[in-house]
Amino acid sequence: MINYKLGICYGSIALFNTMLHNIFLLYHVEMFVSIYKIDKMSFWIGEVVFLVWNSVNDPLFGWLSDRKYLSSDNKVEHCDVVLQRIDALRCHGPLFAIAFLAIWVAWVAPSIQFVICLCLYDGFLTMIDLHHSALLADISVSADTRTRLNAYCSVFSAFGSISVFVSYAIWNHKDLYTFQVFCFCLTAISMCGFLIASKILKEVYLKHQAPVSSPEKREDFGNTSLSVSEKDSLMKFVKELSGHRNFVWFSIMNIVQVFHCHFNSNFFPLFLDSLLGSSNSANLGAYILGISFILPHINNLYLLSLCRKYGVYRVVHWLFWFKLWLSLAMLIIGPNSIVLLSLFIASNRVFTEGTCKLLTLVVSDLVDEDYVVHCRRQAISALMFGSAALLSKPGQTLAPLIGTWLLSVHTGHDVFESGALSGTMHHSAKDSASAEAYKQGVFLLLVYIPIVCGVVQLLVWSQFTLHGKRLNWVKKLRSGPGYERV
Repeated sequence: MINYKLGICYGSIALFNTMLHNIFLLYHVEMFVSIYKIDKMSFWIGEVVFLVWNSVNDPLFGWLSDRKYLSSDNKVEHCDVVLQRIDALRCHGPLFAIAFLAIWVAWVAPSIQFVICLCLYDGFLTMIDLHHSALLADISVSADTRTRLNAYCSVFSAFGSISVFVSYAIWNHKDLYTFQVFCFCLTAISMCGFLIASKILKEVYLKHQAPVSSPEKREDFGNTSLSVSEKDSLMKFVKELSGHRNFVWFSIMNIVQVFHCHFNSNFFPLFLDSLLGSSNSANLGAYILGISFILPHINNLYLLSLCRKYGVYRVVHWLFWFKLWLSLAMLIIGPNSIVLLSLFIASNRVFTEGTCKLLTLVVSDLVDEDYVVHCRRQAISALMFGSAALLSKPGQTLAPLIGTWLLSVHTGHDVFESGALSGTMHHSAKDSASAEAYKQGVFLLLVYIPIVCGVVQLLVWSQFTLHGKRLNWVKKLRSGPGYERV
């Protein structure tokens, strides 16, 4: 059983991350398209640059963090590894908050600001996600402990999602002052939160762990030069990773999942306004939007209890089937039932995000499998999480690119032309026939994406074998003294 103070400190990191990241997901595309009036070419070039950076920075940062542990003769203490990750959170958390604030104030040409803001924001977000997720694998091997730590994250993330309610109520593309002040307040709270939470987390961990090694030994973490042996280790790791069958299948599945999650977030306001029509008052929109961001975290508490009983693999498999059947049912029902459509829009995001939040447990199991299969002296948690994101996180960039393209194909509406003319991504139909055709196109976009994603994920997930007897075998060999002290 984990120490409750450790769980609170670990979960609070998710709070200060979530309260900013949800705002970013919802508004950054519309901010640059509709407010800053970025042109289509600059938008696509910026997204391509971001795609490359988004793909490279995860394994790069993971390698810089964990490259030392690939050496067979390393003698780094496990306690030092955990403290290194906590120090990384304390350093990069406030920088992440500053990068978030830079998005909402125009300070240079939109095409330049778009690239700089996306790359800075994602770089610091990557450092936080890598080390926060790696702590989940490093603190404990027990599936029960990991699910409980994940549960703390879900509770705090639910509180962090309250920022969505406020943001939707004050968002006004004609007058951004109130929204900008709100973002400044969130930034200040998040900066202080990262500093305080990481400081307490370090104190709590040291209190329940063996004494840390000498300062001289820990200073070596700051050395970023590559020796010849480390270059050889990198090539060896890449070869090992390419032969890690379960890792490859997971990455293919996860790129689809990341794409679906970000597609839902990027186009959520569009679905509300276009499909619910006049029935979508500001209060109703805020309500649906808010619960769709909060419920995934609350629902995750129930899903984690199922994971402890049935295993993560089986629960994720059930969620893929649920997404597929729910979308097929909505396709048959059609877009005319406001109540059912509202429930589908919200539930589609709730269960998609719920799946995403369980996948850190799967990567933690992959860390264990890598540790056992390759007989490592120290688990390379951050490097494994970063490598998993190498093929998965491009889905974050593909979501707005493919989404805007499909929107144009199904509706004949170019969001960039709309933004240039009227300052909004949303379509203003000239007659009822045009409005109905646009609504039907948006509806098909809403249901086709989860259907295609669900089918692909079910096929890929059936090839993943790290569950049942094999997972029990890995856990048995991975377990060792010192993991359950907290």
